[in-house]
Amino acid sequence: MTKNQRIVFVDYIRVTACFLVMLVHASENFYAADTSGLAGNMSMLANEANRFWVAFYDGGLGRISVPLFMVVSAFLLVPLRPGTTMRGFYRRRFLRILPPMACFLLLYTFLPLLWGQMTWEQSWADFQKLPFTFPSMGGHLWFMYPLISLYLIIPVVSPWLERASASDERLFLAFFLLSTLAPWLVRFASADLWGTCFWNPWFGMLYYCSGYLGYLVLAHYIRVHLTWTRSRRLCIGTLCLLVGAAFSGWSFWQAGVPGQAVETPMLEWSWEFCTPNVLCATFGAFLLFTCIRQTKAPAWVTDLSKLSYGMYLMHLFFLSNIAPLVIGGDAAHPFMPVAAAIPCIAILTFVCCAVTTKLLSLLPGSKWIVG
Repeated sequence: MTKNQRIVFVDYIRVTACFLVMLVHASENFYAADTSGLAGNMSMLANEANRFWVAFYDGGLGRISVPLFMVVSAFLLVPLRPGTTMRGFYRRRFLRILPPMACFLLLYTFLPLLWGQMTWEQSWADFQKLPFTFPSMGGHLWFMYPLISLYLIIPVVSPWLERASASDERLFLAFFLLSTLAPWLVRFASADLWGTCFWNPWFGMLYYCSGYLGYLVLAHYIRVHLTWTRSRRLCIGTLCLLVGAAFSGWSFWQAGVPGQAVETPMLEWSWEFCTPNVLCATFGAFLLFTCIRQTKAPAWVTDLSKLSYGMYLMHLFFLSNIAPLVIGGDAAHPFMPVAAAIPCIAILTFVCCAVTTKLLSLLPGSKWIVG
């Protein structure tokens, strides 16, 4: 593969993952307990329809969005090209993502003032916390910090991955799989898990084998060592995607009781991105995408793939204003059935973001704004 040659299935993944992020945030409007439209610390389902369709769209479909972005980044970047230095890698990657990130951190801090979504006091409080955390109206920007951490570790693990055998990587992935049980064990078994305690709150036994580093190694393993036939990838990919997605959807459905307020982490108890079900579904989805046989993607897919970073950054500006128009002020009785309302919000947001990002990309210096 030449330097500028595109991998067709990766473009499809980027477009799909970008839309799924918007589907997730569209769904949150139907269980958020406040008027922000996004799920905060408390949630409440209005009725059984909301309970089922949020479980389906947000849990069953949307949970793989963030891990897919992580796997794609690792798939394209690991191992480093020969001759690439750590400083050179950091310079190239961070010049691409950090200026747009900084731009949108500021935009989400102040721009909502123009249409009354924030008060000046809230904006100023958000500004004082930058860059330590994301602004209150830009909750999706949490993703940028783990992505930065993934970029930071890539030059460190890349030499090992170049030398590691398939069995070595499978052993690491076994440790990673075990680590994905940690969110459940902390919640249902012991808050002090594997050496964590109040004087060591973070660095438990499997800390260095956990998190998005596992997806990085998984991406490399699939690219270098997985030699399954296309038919086998289709079968196993479909099974893993269905099993993982079904569990993610069921876990939300069984935890939610319409009309009762519940802490959001308890409602979303299996929705963390490094849990077994999400890992299973992500692995399955990625395998299915690798089965795409096209030698060249349609132009619209390639274009959207190139625009996906900017679309991701800006999408809550549109979604937070589109959702109230579709819902009409009552999540229990939106203007259309919730089965249609959630994808409608996501599709309208996706189109608005695609058009806006495309127009911005035509401006001089647009890479500093939308990547």
